[in-house]
Amino acid sequence: MSNRLDQEREKELQPKRMEHAAAKLKELGIDVTFKGETTITFVWKGKPVHFFPYSGWHSGASIKDGRGLQKLLSQLKQTSK
Repeated sequence: MSNRLDQEREKELQPKRMEHAAAKLKELGIDVTFKGETTITFVWKGKPVHFFPYSGWHSGASIKDGRGLQKLLSQLKQTSK
């Protein structure tokens, strides 16, 4: 049986990506308001933003949805709180 995702790889990389993403957000002065097993949530322009570090997906009313930590960070740098 073949799984769509490599769950062992995800299990290994997820914590590392969570910590890296949280650290990068902190460098921008952004406080993480929630950190679950797979999700980081923070407030941007008064609205919650959800970031899924393993897949790189980010979504929220105050940002343009997309994929990739670097794209999210660039977008945050270009707009003010």
